Amino acid sequence: MQIQSAEFKCSNTRTEKLPPPVLPEYAFIGRSNVGKSSLINALTAKKGLAKTSQTPGKTQLINHFLINENWYIVDLPGYGYARVSQKTREEWERFIRYYLRNRENLQCVFVLIDSRIDPQKADLDFCFWLGENGIPFVLAFTKADKQSKIKTTHAVDAFKKALLKYFEEIPPLFVTSSETKEGREEILDFIDGVNKNFNPPTPV
Repeated sequence: MQIQSAEFKCSNTRTEKLPPPVLPEYAFIGRSNVGKSSLINALTAKKGLAKTSQTPGKTQLINHFLINENWYIVDLPGYGYARVSQKTREEWERFIRYYLRNRENLQCVFVLIDSRIDPQKADLDFCFWLGENGIPFVLAFTKADKQSKIKTTHAVDAFKKALLKYFEEIPPLFVTSSETKEGREEILDFIDGVNKNFNPPTPV
């Protein structure tokens, strides 16, 4: 897939104000500081499209980016550490999970995992929640350029082993680097394949 255009469309904390569910969309989420914004910018080849920050928990809204005028990337607030109140974290979690369970045109969730660290409970718990709710997801291991391929392979294998304690099979996975663009073409090809089979939800 070639990216011809990528533009920010809207930010929301209320799911009823999201764009009409007539185009396929893909949600990106992960623990705070996993490199989500950098990966989105690398995928779209548009530096600065998603705002990056050294401060965990910077994304606090559901951000929609329209790609090639026919599908959306959705940037969701990270889970895990963030310098916000417990009440705010609970509000984020409530509207994020409502969005994930109820968004008719959501094709799948990209769960971003830092490839440099051991499996984290927050990541595994979120994957389990997606599975329990029947929400399709794939894994994107980030920051692969920060270490050797052997270390990345070990980290991916460790995460797969942890998932297999609860899942019968591993979802599709991608090893990525925002710096080297590793995994970019594979992810875009995956999205392109899903888009070709998309049927807009029937209006109620």
